[in-house]
Amino acid sequence: MADAARRRLNDPSFPARPEPPLPVAVSECLLGSEVRYDGSGARSSYPHAVLSGLFEYRGICPEVAIGLGTPREPIRLVGDAGSPRVVGVKDPSRDVTEALREYGRTQVEALGDVAGYVFMKGSPSCGLFRVKVYPVDGDRVTGAPAMQGRGAYAAAVTEGRPDLPAEENGRLHDPVLR
Repeated sequence: MADAARRRLNDPSFPARPEPPLPVAVSECLLGSEVRYDGSGARSSYPHAVLSGLFEYRGICPEVAIGLGTPREPIRLVGDAGSPRVVGVKDPSRDVTEALREYGRTQVEALGDVAGYVFMKGSPSCGLFRVKVYPVDGDRVTGAPAMQGRGAYAAAVTEGRPDLPAEENGRLHDPVLR
């Protein structure tokens, strides 16, 4: 184990834990894989720089897993913030809500051995908190988004595994949340 990881293990601000590396699921784009809608990655300083050596990462991209290509047309949350739909930005008739939810439900069992999950902030599939949900009338966006949604895949995973520690990459910059 790296010396930096060993020091973090002995840091009293971290709770006691098993010997690393712990298996942790993470949004694949945060690992730098070019799976985002525009074909880019979103390598993040979290989980890499600060948490290096503590975790064994299991990258998952639900959008690629359900057959959306890379690059692909972007998607967004629309409708009621409590149960939004996930539709195409350019083609709102493309609704991938159920595919993302179903994939999340199947992943619940597959993630039985992971110690946590780091999701991509703001994503209509993986965002945990304050994801934009656009109001619509039919297929037409009718106003500014409410920052009250949760990504469809992340919602299914956290509903199926309420005991699983889960956080967004952006919130890991806060030492209290981390």
